[in-house]
Amino acid sequence: MKILYLLFAVLLFLFQAASGSADPLFPDTVACRNQGNFCRAGACPPTFAISGQCHGGLLNCCAKIPAQ
Repeated sequence: MKILYLLFAVLLFLFQAASGSADPLFPDTVACRNQGNFCRAGACPPTFAISGQCHGGLLNCCAKIPAQ
């Protein structure tokens, strides 16, 4: 029975997630995030406007609309 605890600990160690993202970094995604924007599938939420594309053109880059 004690071996199950050891096995569980070893499995958690082996399958822990690495830091960072597993997604490949597309140049357009990096440019969007460097400007302080975010990527989203579909329409941007209210108070945000589409300012470009991300992930090779599959997602929209959403930027905050400045207050007037």
